[in-house]
Amino acid sequence: MKVSEEGRQIALINLAHCLTHYSLLILPTAVLVMARPGGLFGDSYGPILKLATGMFVLYGLFSLPQGWLAARFGRKALLATFFLGTGASLLVAGFVSSPWLLALALAAAGLFAAIYHPIGTAMLVDAAGDKPGRAVGVNGVFGNFGVALAPIITGGLAQHFGWRAAFIAPGLICLGLGVVWMRTPALDHHAARRPTRPFPAIPPALVKRAVVVLLLIAAVSGLVFNAFTILLPKLMADRLGGGLLPLVGAGAFVATLCGAVTQFSVGRLIDRTTLKRVFLPLSLILVPALAALAVVHGWMVLPVAGFVAAAVFGQVTVNETMTARYIAPAVRARMYSVRFFVGFLGSAAAPPVVAVFYERTGSLVAVTLMLAAFALVTLGCAIFFPDRREELDPALWERAGGLAVAAE
Repeated sequence: MKVSEEGRQIALINLAHCLTHYSLLILPTAVLVMARPGGLFGDSYGPILKLATGMFVLYGLFSLPQGWLAARFGRKALLATFFLGTGASLLVAGFVSSPWLLALALAAAGLFAAIYHPIGTAMLVDAAGDKPGRAVGVNGVFGNFGVALAPIITGGLAQHFGWRAAFIAPGLICLGLGVVWMRTPALDHHAARRPTRPFPAIPPALVKRAVVVLLLIAAVSGLVFNAFTILLPKLMADRLGGGLLPLVGAGAFVATLCGAVTQFSVGRLIDRTTLKRVFLPLSLILVPALAALAVVHGWMVLPVAGFVAAAVFGQVTVNETMTARYIAPAVRARMYSVRFFVGFLGSAAAPPVVAVFYERTGSLVAVTLMLAAFALVTLGCAIFFPDRREELDPALWERAGGLAVAAE
């Protein structure tokens, strides 16, 4: 069966999302092998995990200029840079022999990985047209699989071939996909969609309200999302028994799959209902699920972690669709840059926060309860977000006009 050029491009964009999240989560599982007496990086979990701080800081900082860079160099060139730069950085990480060199290699990987979300998401949303939910949901599933596969594949590679293989193998895959991407013709989805219905004139007050909520959610959910995915392998090791690294990876994989299922379902659902009616129930689930995750032990950790993953990853799909529904295509890439910049700054705080809380308390209870407190902020955002039926039929915005502003 012959795949169209557009289908190949979208598939590569989705695979790039998978690799983005996978590359960011190699160290949290590899550290379980790297932390050993007499090892190159010491025998303590916390200090090694902190080496990823620069990775997440640059991941956040360099998402901001991506809209500007795309206007000058093109989205296709930037995604090629993502594939090749991230792949090369992971290869280097697999060959270093000191903590500082590993931190530098990871920081480089974070810098190049920062390209993906503002650019890849904007390309997908433009390609989806008036129904972005399903496209964003499918793309979210790919990102979720990156999160889910990172602990199980990293655990298997580190256990059987050493921690270096856990970085080298995905680095080679990323480079290979970069070559395929460069051989794929560029398609301008935004230009192809221009003859269709123009973006509606949404009342400015509603747009401002949506943007404020979006940016506040980005900051908080960035920390919650990243901290949860970072602590999950260690949580499984503590609660299920850390003797078998593949078991730890499998537990994290199963829990994260719940998020994949949710993202796909949410992606289809939000094309049929307003964003708030999906966002609010997910936020209501997240707070008690995180609180429960702090105290459960044994196999009960799997279903509870699954509920957390479902709520956390489902919210990601909702948040990215917010931009598609309330921000015009002409400035969407810039808005994605700002939104991901704010979110990834929250993400950058996750490695040191998890490491410091663990070092001081000797368990993950305190950090998990802290995440539950932050999830209360997300719940407040869900309550405040507009619930407008015009989201489902953009033509209604024109008829609503000033009435929509008065109603809000």
